[in-house]
Amino acid sequence: MIRYDSETQALYRRYCLPARRYLKLGGAVLRMSREEYEPFIHALAADARAVTDADLTILFEGSWRERRTAAWLAAVSGRDHFRERLGALLLESEVCYAGGAYCVALASFGTAEDADLLAAYLDRYLRLPDLAYDQPTAMGALAYTDSVVHSDRAGHFLQEGGLWRQWFQAAPHMHGDDGISTYLGGVRLACAVIDECADT
Repeated sequence: MIRYDSETQALYRRYCLPARRYLKLGGAVLRMSREEYEPFIHALAADARAVTDADLTILFEGSWRERRTAAWLAAVSGRDHFRERLGALLLESEVCYAGGAYCVALASFGTAEDADLLAAYLDRYLRLPDLAYDQPTAMGALAYTDSVVHSDRAGHFLQEGGLWRQWFQAAPHMHGDDGISTYLGGVRLACAVIDECADT
């Protein structure tokens, strides 16, 4: 159930709306000019330090804008105690436009537990080729997390006849090469932004 009360709206105005932040978290932040990027990450880092766990909990109950922002704020502030909540939200896929942020946040935490949550999502949603959800980002996030924890959970999806290849071939919205280097690269860049914010 999505929360739309005055408390949620106040937090939306405080953390999501400035400079339309919620639209820039993801690919847009990677394409910013240096003049736009510097103040953006400084403001994001400051808000990640300021936001409380109670505020994040409320934001995770809002619409996609609040949830996307909350995932990035949790990642930048290293609040990995939100790991299970992020994994549950990803698996539920209740709202659009937020799943990629959950994947990036889990990848930024970079533990075997995060890899397990990403793998659980992929095990469910790679069986559903008609759903254009966050399968590519989750696959990139799992491969990234594998590289951090020196595991190979992604290998079982990527092998010949594995769920990734089956999904990619059957998904009407996917075209071209079924490799994951583009998705892995996007997650790696997003995690680099998170690391830079955390160090700011």
